Amino acid sequence: MPICQLHGAAVTTVEGIGNTKTRLHPVQERIAKAHGSQCGFCTPGMVMSMYTLLRNKPKPSMEDITEALGGNMLTHTHSVIHTCKTHTIYIYVELFRKEDLLPLDPTQDLIFPPELIRMAESPEQTTQKFHGERMTWISPITLDELVQLKTQYPQAPVVMGNTNVGEYKGVRCYVHNSYVQWISLFSILKYDLIRCCSLSTVQSVLERCVCSLPAEHTQTYAALLGQLRHVGGQQIRNVATLGGNVASAYPNSDLNPILAAGRCSLLLQTKEGKRRVPLDKDFFVGFRKTTLRPDELVLSVFIPISRKGEVVRAFRHAPRKTNALPTVTTGMRVWFHDGSDVVREMSVYYGGVGACTFCAERTSQQVTGRPWNEATLNEAYRVLVDEVTLGVSAPGGQVVFRRSLTLSLFFRFYLHVLQYLKDMVRLSHPPPWTKTYVAEVPCEQNSAMEPLPCVIGPGYQEFQVRSAQDPVGQPVPHSSALTHATGEAVYCDDIPHMNREVFLSLVTSTKAHAKIIHIDVSRALDMPGVVDVITAKDIPGQKFQSFTGINEEVLVEEEVTCVGQIICAVVADTKQHGKLAAAALKVTYEDLPDRIFTTEEAVEQCSFYAPQRTLQRGDIHMAFQEAEHIYEEIRVGGQEHFYMETQSMLVIPAREQKEVKVYLSTQHPTCAQMSVAETLGIPANRVSCHVKRVGGAFGGKITKASILACITAVAAWKTERPVRCVLERGEDMLITGGRHPVLGKYKVGFMNDGKIIAADVHYFVNAGNTPDESVLVVEKMLVQLDNAYNIPNLRGQSVACKTNLPSSTAFRGFGVPQSMVVIENMIHDVAMTLGRPAEEIKEMNLYKGLSRTHYKMEFDPENLHCCWVECKKRSELGRRRPAVAEFNRRNRWKKRGIAMVPIKYGVGFGHSFLQQAAALVHIYKDGSVLVSHGGIEMGQGLHTKVQQVVSRELNIPLSLIHISETCTSAVPNTNPTAASFGTDANGMAVWDACQTLYKRLEPVRKKDPSGTWKSWIATAFQERISLSATGFYRGHELSMDWQKQEGRPYTYFTYAVCCSEVELDCLTGEYRVAHTHARALCVCARVCVRVRVWQIKGAFMQGLGLYTMEELKFSPSGSLHTRGPGQYKIPAVCDVPLQFNGIGEPIVFLGSSVFFAMKEAITAARTDVGLSGPFPLRTPATPEHACLACNTHFNQMIPKMEAGTSPPWAMELP
Repeated sequence: MPICQLHGAAVTTVEGIGNTKTRLHPVQERIAKAHGSQCGFCTPGMVMSMYTLLRNKPKPSMEDITEALGGNMLTHTHSVIHTCKTHTIYIYVELFRKEDLLPLDPTQDLIFPPELIRMAESPEQTTQKFHGERMTWISPITLDELVQLKTQYPQAPVVMGNTNVGEYKGVRCYVHNSYVQWISLFSILKYDLIRCCSLSTVQSVLERCVCSLPAEHTQTYAALLGQLRHVGGQQIRNVATLGGNVASAYPNSDLNPILAAGRCSLLLQTKEGKRRVPLDKDFFVGFRKTTLRPDELVLSVFIPISRKGEVVRAFRHAPRKTNALPTVTTGMRVWFHDGSDVVREMSVYYGGVGACTFCAERTSQQVTGRPWNEATLNEAYRVLVDEVTLGVSAPGGQVVFRRSLTLSLFFRFYLHVLQYLKDMVRLSHPPPWTKTYVAEVPCEQNSAMEPLPCVIGPGYQEFQVRSAQDPVGQPVPHSSALTHATGEAVYCDDIPHMNREVFLSLVTSTKAHAKIIHIDVSRALDMPGVVDVITAKDIPGQKFQSFTGINEEVLVEEEVTCVGQIICAVVADTKQHGKLAAAALKVTYEDLPDRIFTTEEAVEQCSFYAPQRTLQRGDIHMAFQEAEHIYEEIRVGGQEHFYMETQSMLVIPAREQKEVKVYLSTQHPTCAQMSVAETLGIPANRVSCHVKRVGGAFGGKITKASILACITAVAAWKTERPVRCVLERGEDMLITGGRHPVLGKYKVGFMNDGKIIAADVHYFVNAGNTPDESVLVVEKMLVQLDNAYNIPNLRGQSVACKTNLPSSTAFRGFGVPQSMVVIENMIHDVAMTLGRPAEEIKEMNLYKGLSRTHYKMEFDPENLHCCWVECKKRSELGRRRPAVAEFNRRNRWKKRGIAMVPIKYGVGFGHSFLQQAAALVHIYKDGSVLVSHGGIEMGQGLHTKVQQVVSRELNIPLSLIHISETCTSAVPNTNPTAASFGTDANGMAVWDACQTLYKRLEPVRKKDPSGTWKSWIATAFQERISLSATGFYRGHELSMDWQKQEGRPYTYFTYAVCCSEVELDCLTGEYRVAHTHARALCVCARVCVRVRVWQIKGAFMQGLGLYTMEELKFSPSGSLHTRGPGQYKIPAVCDVPLQFNGIGEPIVFLGSSVFFAMKEAITAARTDVGLSGPFPLRTPATPEHACLACNTHFNQMIPKMEAGTSPPWAMELP
């Protein structure tokens, strides 16, 4: 929100409500002590959402909490909800006592500044004008002045909530509608709502109307209320306005269809006077275009009461249940003749099926004058299918799905109206329609009108806690939790700006495969604030980096191979100047042939990265001769990391000795150090990389962060000034790539009893335009091929496909979530073919007794079986499965599914040299301890766990131990913090250093056994005993011989089993996770159980997103469509399982239990239409894919799209 819009407002930030130096606010204390903070980057937003809620409602319900948090993005939703429960009446057994927390005292909260109140009440108000380089902002104080300004600047947008300013390109003047100071926002005259009311205010007014007026008059108000609750989050609704929503005229607006269907109108004003126009089919004339003239202002929106015999409903479907723009939205109204079920008037409007709000006029005419029955409904379907048309290349894609939704939502309206008519007949005394037959709503159809369950219930987590005297294993809060909650935690971009600092903006390719003819930097250099343009020619050292033996250009010189590849960079005095100059820089291309985007195209053109890998045991050919066969495939989509802190770095050149300091957000500072040194052509000892903490990474801040650090370092080297580079979310998503999309093909051989005797699996991995770490990913996919199953004859082949998409990179799980979902899908297909529950087939094929993997590594699966039996028992699978079957029998449009998945997950890197770690421990004369190690704190609580190790080994309290940062100058040659091995390796290195120090202090302790820690340290210093020690952990001997197809690539296995139950809406594809139970066992010690519990729940939610929600979409030209939270949806509060019970450490893959539960629910829906046997379902199983897989008669009504000359809006990957 622009500062100029805040004139007269009081702004309260997280720093303003409390801090660690003076006093914490109870909300800050609770989110810290209740383990509600992980990486901490999003924690201030959570704190302020709860603070705002509690200011308005000191005793909130769970519904209030979920609504308040709905507008926030976070990757650990369950832990935040758990924290916020401490403010409600719902308190469960916890690891802390509520009595130990600060009480919430509203009298201690900040008050609104009296001087601002006096200023607002002053009669001497003046118009505010703000002039910038490119635009002017004017805030008038009277309506007359606003009308005059709009006449003077007709193209200037009138801003109220400022939620849409970014959409106006080339505008040089904004008019801020501040005249509302003289008019009551709560005034309402015959339900004519003032256009500048916030949507929250409109919501409050409508709620009062619904409560105070007769029900027959509030049909439109109730429908509008239902839609309002889904418009953005609470933060958006607090500033966005009703008039702005109407005038913006978005084609998928939530409100415009119901306003149009509800006979609403607008009161407009110009300099000449006022006029009223109806919100009807003639008002919306094109994409974001209406009949409003440029100089007209919307004064109010008139919402009439509904009439007797009138039914009004609104429905929507969105990719996520809350805080998401709808895919399709609709407002429908029907008015019946008195004492009849004959339609007198009907109005149906849709959003999301055209360039503007669409009126289904022919459908309404078809229904008008006819009785409300199934025959009329079927005729309406026929007309609606013909009336709502979308081309294959329609913006937004999902053409068949959207057209199907228009029918299914119309059917839902039909049932609601049918129920209304039945209720009217029952309530009439005497019934006026005694001669009119109103059809009953069949019991099995009722589910179409019922919402999915949404109440989040209690859950539990169990874990072993060691002795209270042992710091290791204790549930201590994250060491930085309090600074996270107060906003004091420093991230890379929080480092104060330095003298002469400049900003780096990147220029990326707009072509997927082209030759660079010319880079014209002249316009960019002539723009204000521009210092220089950095190209490949400015690199003094090595112009490429190699992460797996294949060179990758730092800045492209001759040929671009994907959209988003970095060509050059602009250095400017401000971020805004840099962005403008980067946009002005012109690159001339010559398109090259043979663009490759999908794995199928790569296979066709043999476009692969070497080497291709194979692992095999047994004789699959012989085994296939003895068994039944299934040939199938599954498409596994990619995933965006969506770390909260985007790629960020600050490079500071020294004035002597060619030294460079790099502050950055990375998982691998040594990689960045070596890359920068090679790029600048200087020794690595001149480059120091510093990482205080990282605001989330998930694997995406290793190679990409190093490349960006190199470019920033070149800019600092050339300009001899500090250079900062912080990517915006859209840039980050475009440039950095994500999880590898995979096409998995398999052939499986099985016996009639369900025993799998052979499987042949082939993974085609979309690696993108550079190799990055893709070869390592495909190797790990093969190593984890068997998951938990002993298949005697097994072959796996994998290949990294070279395509013209942004390079895929490391991601949490490193290929395992893609690899294992293919195997699980294969087993579900076997179960479906045999008509048996999938868990029976899985249990039959689990490893048993002392076993060997397909690469001859020996292990004991006893813990796996313990997990399986315990999860099966605790999830009550034996009771739930019959209950699911009975639910599906009784309900046509809601279906449930339940699934249980196991995992055998190898921990660590596959190479011995990556297992090593080092540490440095200093003890100061006052007894305090400073620890440096090579690991990165990025939310997993690594520093907290290391502090617990030091506390135990030195037998000192945690309060004496501090970890400042990770720095290559303190601990050299670090390995990446990844592969679930950061605590193992760095904890052991710190342990080694502490052992050395403890042994050195032994003579001092023996001399003075009754002394204190501080006295021992003082004595040791006097006796010249070194109080500093390095520690080193060599790691295990690991290897993988791909020629012999054998090895030991892991230190150990961790095991987990997860059972999830899902309820699916077959009409829309939406679902809700009703129950999840996870059970895990790990052979390693849990250093900090509470931090780990919330980490694993975050991993589960990330897996849920991977398999059911998060869909990357690319245009036919290779450009990423989904470049931000508006288009790309990660799980939110509304997606948390309604009941989540867990024991141990499940990981990302266990989110697939939701996918397979959905697949079972879809199977039940397909059975109702006569379909059986295996069927394809890709991941993510978004509502679109789930709905179309159900293959209801609504899907079948949509004619198949004919292949034409127009390409689809988005490609089908992988």
